[in-house]
Amino acid sequence: QVQLVESGGGLVQAGGSLRLSCAASGTMFSINVMGWYRQAPGKQRELVAIIGIGSGGTTNYADSVKGRFTISRDNAKNTMYLQMNSLKPEDTAVYYCNAHSTYYVKDYWGQGTQVTVSS
Repeated sequence: QVQLVESGGGLVQAGGSLRLSCAASGTMFSINVMGWYRQAPGKQRELVAIIGIGSGGTTNYADSVKGRFTISRDNAKNTMYLQMNSLKPEDTAVYYCNAHSTYYVKDYWGQGTQVTVSS
C-alpha cells in the first residue's frame, strides 16, 4: 500500500526549467526503485528516469532527457524529485511518479502532473 503524489508541473517556455516532486507514503519498505514516466496524448507512457532506493542512488535516464534532467531522492523523506532543465516542446506530457517493488512484483503510480512546454 503505497500512495504517490506529484507536484510541480506547469506551463513553461522552451529553455525553461521545472522541478517535479513526488511524495510517497504508506508501506515503503519493499520499494526498490522509483522513477518518472511521462505520457503525451496519443502516445505510450515512456520511462524518463529511474533511481535506486535502497542504497547507492543509482540512476538511469532516457536518451531523450539525458544531460537535461536530473532525478534525485531523499529516502528519509520518502520524496523523489525530477529537475528538468532546458525544456523542449517535445517534453510536453503528463509526468507520473512510479514506485516499484521487486519483492512483491508490484507498481504504484501517482496521479500525474501536467508539464507543458511552449515553443
